[in-house]
Amino acid sequence: MPIQFDIEPDVAQLAERTRLFVREVVIPVEAETGGRLHDAPEKVRRQLQDGARAAGLLSPHVGRAWGGLGLDTRGQAEVFEEAGYSLLGPLALNIAAPDEGNMHLLEKVATQAQKERYLAPLAAGDIRSCFAMTEPAPGAGSDPSALATRATRVPGGWRIDGRKWFISGARGAGFAIVMARTGGEPGDRGGATMFLVDADLPGMTIERDLKTLDEGLFGGHSEIVFDNCVVGDDQVLGEVDQGFAYAQVRLAPARLTHCMRWLGLARRAQDIALERAGTREAFGSRLAELGMIQQHLADSEIDIAASRALIRHTAWLLDTGARGAQESSIAKTFVAEAVGRVVDRSLQICGALGISSDIPLSRFLREVRAFRIYDGPSETHRWAIARRAVSRHARGLEESAS
Repeated sequence: MPIQFDIEPDVAQLAERTRLFVREVVIPVEAETGGRLHDAPEKVRRQLQDGARAAGLLSPHVGRAWGGLGLDTRGQAEVFEEAGYSLLGPLALNIAAPDEGNMHLLEKVATQAQKERYLAPLAAGDIRSCFAMTEPAPGAGSDPSALATRATRVPGGWRIDGRKWFISGARGAGFAIVMARTGGEPGDRGGATMFLVDADLPGMTIERDLKTLDEGLFGGHSEIVFDNCVVGDDQVLGEVDQGFAYAQVRLAPARLTHCMRWLGLARRAQDIALERAGTREAFGSRLAELGMIQQHLADSEIDIAASRALIRHTAWLLDTGARGAQESSIAKTFVAEAVGRVVDRSLQICGALGISSDIPLSRFLREVRAFRIYDGPSETHRWAIARRAVSRHARGLEESAS
């Protein structure tokens, strides 16, 4: 099958409308808030999403049956990158983590009744959500099989007991998708189930909000305790004991959409650097005429172009129905590090101005650093990439010998 990177005219138009909306509406709000959303008031989110709704840009990734624009993964790559040009752009379009990934999972796995109860208001921006899988050590983290939170059968449903932490967007969320062990023991590769848990359900408590390097995610990151939290059978998302398989349904596309959004911010950082290099004079010439500055700018252009190519290729693969685990791991690892390099170079080019609050580069640097940790740290992805490569090579040798 030939690789298709062509952009449909309607998608190109949507991306252009997003570009203008972000510059004219979103960036002024970013300037007012400093891009800090951990404890931003709900009215900021409502204001931005009302603007996106009026512009016909809200929830472009969700199917039209649920109020979205029905973009495929390649279309998302174009629009999400434009939205990511501002820290607040993804929030405005309702494509920010963790809601974007949760919408994708609900569309793929939820029952019709669950979609009506959870997906429809989430896609409309009426509520927010969170995804509760990560646990304090020695629980689930980079290794999901360490899952320790347990769901026990009770009459008519399940009782959830355990502790989750670093749960993004939990504060103020309407519901959580909770991963709990329904079989086996920590370390086992199976036995996990996903549950839809309303935030006001007794037994689910936000114990504390974490102070973190990044501050650009609405609702921040929280630690949650589940203590005798009982849900009905109708709150099981998908099938019992299939939670790890459903996590892959969510995680591979979610890794890629993170890349799309952060690539937009890398472009913004590069634009700031280009503007500074083209106007600032030192040593008798503009910075842009100095060899070392030219190398910084060129290396950032290379990182941006390579990141976009990896994103588009992986997006195409996912649209063909391929699992894309290897490709999404490669994209996530490369883009997370490339985006950090671009922002760091841009700050270096801007010098003292770069580390000041007069321009947003220091804010960007704090935000993008965390991308090398969440959705699998670079080291975990490199381990998985190498393991798959070795297995693929071994299979090739076996086939050649047969």
